[in-house]
Amino acid sequence: MTSYDAPLADMRFLLHGLGLLKSVNALPGMEEATEDLVDAILEEASKLARDKLAPINHPADLAGGSKLENGVVRTPDGWKEAYDAFVEGGWNAVPFDSDFGGQGLPWLVGIALQEMWQSANMAWALCPLLTQGAIELLSAHGSNEQKAAWLPKLISGEWTGTMNLTEPGAGSDVGALKTRAEKSGDHYLIRGQKIFITYGEHDLTDNTVHMVLARTPDAPAGVKGISLFIVPKVMVNPDGSPGGRNDLRCVSLEEKLGIHGSPTCVMAYGDNEGAVGYLVGEENRGMEYMFTMMNNARISVGLEGVSIAERAYQQARAYARERVQGKTVGNGGGAIIGHPDVRRMLMTMRALTEATRAVTYDLAAMLDISNRHKEESWRTYAARRVALLTPVVKAWCTDMGVEVASLGVQVHGGMGYIEESGAAQHYRDARIAPIYEGTNGVQALDLVGRKLLRDKGEGALEYVDEVHSLINGLNQRSEEDLVVIRRHLAAGVDALDNATHWLLDAAGGNQVDALAGATPYLRLFGIVAGGAMLARLALRATESIEAGGDDPILADKLVVARFYAEQILPQASGLATSISAGSGAIMALAEDRF
Repeated sequence: MTSYDAPLADMRFLLHGLGLLKSVNALPGMEEATEDLVDAILEEASKLARDKLAPINHPADLAGGSKLENGVVRTPDGWKEAYDAFVEGGWNAVPFDSDFGGQGLPWLVGIALQEMWQSANMAWALCPLLTQGAIELLSAHGSNEQKAAWLPKLISGEWTGTMNLTEPGAGSDVGALKTRAEKSGDHYLIRGQKIFITYGEHDLTDNTVHMVLARTPDAPAGVKGISLFIVPKVMVNPDGSPGGRNDLRCVSLEEKLGIHGSPTCVMAYGDNEGAVGYLVGEENRGMEYMFTMMNNARISVGLEGVSIAERAYQQARAYARERVQGKTVGNGGGAIIGHPDVRRMLMTMRALTEATRAVTYDLAAMLDISNRHKEESWRTYAARRVALLTPVVKAWCTDMGVEVASLGVQVHGGMGYIEESGAAQHYRDARIAPIYEGTNGVQALDLVGRKLLRDKGEGALEYVDEVHSLINGLNQRSEEDLVVIRRHLAAGVDALDNATHWLLDAAGGNQVDALAGATPYLRLFGIVAGGAMLARLALRATESIEAGGDDPILADKLVVARFYAEQILPQASGLATSISAGSGAIMALAEDRF
């Protein structure tokens, strides 16, 4: 496996060149997030990712990852040392409230840092990913006493957090869960089993704070009867000192396709007297509260798609530059990067990586605006955009991460199928992301069922109008690259517009038709969103060149955006055709004919 170098130039062009950081820096409380400070943060973070996290990634995968020994999970060699360096550097605290020890920086900056951790070592980075979700949950819904008790050490990273939803008989149908919670004085006793709990047990920290969904005895059926509880691995005394071990344990670790270093635990609660848990908020509102953590995680998982795509691209690029095979056009027996089809694969990998990164960073900026803008109208607008694009980022970016990692294997040829090269690990690691936090099919149903049909297309059509405004701006330009980009983007957004109206109309007649088109609609949305962001970058690069800029990245942005426009955006019209076909052929076969 090749080394990892953070794509700082691409990150900075999004943050500074496109003006995303400027839009966030103007928000109340964000004034200290200056260009110089953020650049220094990115530089230092890149060193941690390159020097500490990346070198321990592939060896852990080859060694089989984390191990369960006598009830204790041992993470791979070097992981605790890397985590200690992460905590010592204050990296976990970057986007959180300074009242509890956070640094109060924008989520936009936090997302850029997360990309580095995930690219360098996705399996390791899952631990802080879940901790930050737990912090968001408690910040939004915890009592003042709970915030004071749990947030400081979660924010510092001294303790880690988990999400406990899934059970053997309750996956996406969370309402079917059977874990019970019975009131006992000022707390509850939790009994039940949870599966697929990432970092449910580990040796990186002394304590893990589990966010557990459970049902009280008299709760209503389904999701309306779910409550949320804080269940620590180690109890905490009133003075903050550690108490005894809570009644919970890791029963086993799952054997997985990828992310071997990350312990995926089967957790048992209350085998004996019952695991002590503390109710968050009110009974029967647990799923509502958990969505705060889940939405945070959905964006971070979408970023995993970006991150693994970047890592796979870097590795494929390095291999293509050094591997000599066959005769290239006009270059005799040079490296395979001279072959047109290898160039096509590398350009596809690069364009999809840059497009998914741009869409995700733009969403992060909108998240900051929704939280902090002084005007309510702006907060409402940004919150609507975040809600609309969250399932797109989660699903489209992770799908593209798998496709880019697959292309990375293909660029390597036979060596890509050999574990020693490391290319196969990226492919295996990427494959979990379309499943995490609600499968991508569930994300598509959310996009169409909730974000499109429920608000009668307001958010989606608002987005379409903004892309049309971008195209109108491109109409004023005569440069060949921008003309080509404009033409293909216009066709793509027209396809999105038509598909959106078709789904809105179809839902009034046969809702199955609308839901049958949900997944191609989400992909169509992602392709157009990626094209729009690359068009913005291309326009900004052109303006910079006109102003005398000579950084090679400016010309690169034009090439990548044009490639995306010519080679990827044309998929939009085909997806629109699939959507408008309805559910006929999809639902036609009887179940016993499958």
